[in-house]
Amino acid sequence: MEALANILSIAGALGAAFYCFTLSGRLRRFNRTEDGMRGAVAALSAQVDGMTRALRTAREAAADPALRLDALIRRAEEAAGRLELMLAALNDLPAEEAGPPAARRVLRRRRPAPPAGPAPGAATHDGAPDDAAAEAAASRTAGPEVVAA
Repeated sequence: MEALANILSIAGALGAAFYCFTLSGRLRRFNRTEDGMRGAVAALSAQVDGMTRALRTAREAAADPALRLDALIRRAEEAAGRLELMLAALNDLPAEEAGPPAARRVLRRRRPAPPAGPAPGAATHDGAPDDAAAEAAASRTAGPEVVAA
């Protein structure tokens, strides 16, 4: 019986040794994973810090245009209010009974040419200048007569 107890003791010791060996392998893998996890956590932390800085910079850059846009919107709303008042005042004015003045048409007629005669200022048979011929020459050079229709 003593031999059976020794065999069982040896089997228990071998089982415990195998269990310790298995636990040792798991612990080694866990430590490697923990180191890997530490590196991953450190990398993620650095990325979060970088993103926080980028977000802060973007907010600062967007603040100034937002303020300018607010000021421009206020100015546009004030101008729209003034335009509405002007339109209302324009609608209150009495309408003109007469429309726009009618366009006048101007006709230009040429005077009929006088009959051909002696040259202007030409002397007659008695040596005096001919007044009728001078008048005819003046009317030819006077240009068109303007008549309103």
